[in-house]
Amino acid sequence: MFRDKIFTGKTVLITGGGTGLGKSMAKQYAKFGASLIIASRKQEVLEEAAAEISREFPVKVLPIVLDIRSYRDIDKAIHQVLDEFGKIDILVNNAAGNFISPTEKLNYKAFDTVVDIVLRGTYNMSLALGKYWIGQNIPGLILNIVTTYAFTGSGYVVPSSVSKAGVLNLTRSLAAEWGKYNIRVNAIAPGPFPTKGAWERLFPDPSWEEKLINRIPLKRVGQHQELTNLACYLTSPYAGYITGEVVTIDGGEWLAGAGEFNFLNELTEADWQHLAKAIKR
Repeated sequence: MFRDKIFTGKTVLITGGGTGLGKSMAKQYAKFGASLIIASRKQEVLEEAAAEISREFPVKVLPIVLDIRSYRDIDKAIHQVLDEFGKIDILVNNAAGNFISPTEKLNYKAFDTVVDIVLRGTYNMSLALGKYWIGQNIPGLILNIVTTYAFTGSGYVVPSSVSKAGVLNLTRSLAAEWGKYNIRVNAIAPGPFPTKGAWERLFPDPSWEEKLINRIPLKRVGQHQELTNLACYLTSPYAGYITGEVVTIDGGEWLAGAGEFNFLNELTEADWQHLAKAIKR
């Protein structure tokens, strides 16, 4: 689909880049020649991911421990990256946090945790890099990973739903405001793409996967390369006239039944107690 080395000379910063879809996107950018910064809060995970990417692709990879909830930490990290690479061309806001629960069973700290990572972390990263790009008169690219229930809403994942909706609004708002600075801002809304961490938290009962697949018109979950190809396209020169857009990649799931976790209405109180114990383990 792409020319080899289309991202040669580009530097890509991916939050949550040590695992799951973040690592898959990092590998795809590396395949096409990009230098990488992968950021998260876990040093060991980052170093393992960086070593794995470096073994597969001859690109420079910098793992950087970063709590995106702290603007001060982000500012410090950006200066570290600039010292190492000299520039940052693309920001992928991928870091997230989520879990399933009846909303009335949440305390405010649980709600805050998700909002702080998903919404606060995304606008912290976007603001810090946006200021840098605008101040230096440098074109920039931001890609935000949202979700289909950012525009439909969904029960049982309310903190994530409202946070992702905020990120989607941020995407459109910044695209309208920062276009004059040659900064493009887009989003991807994935449906179910299996990753070890998220899959275990959101689908602790293995039988749910079959129910989920039966709700998807294409009758399967997504493959990581399908999403990473889309991410590379939206941040490539081929998409130079696309900004403020969200692209859904979910096999038709939300069209078939809006609200990805609404099927949890079927669970009994005993089911929820069982799941709470499984998730806690």
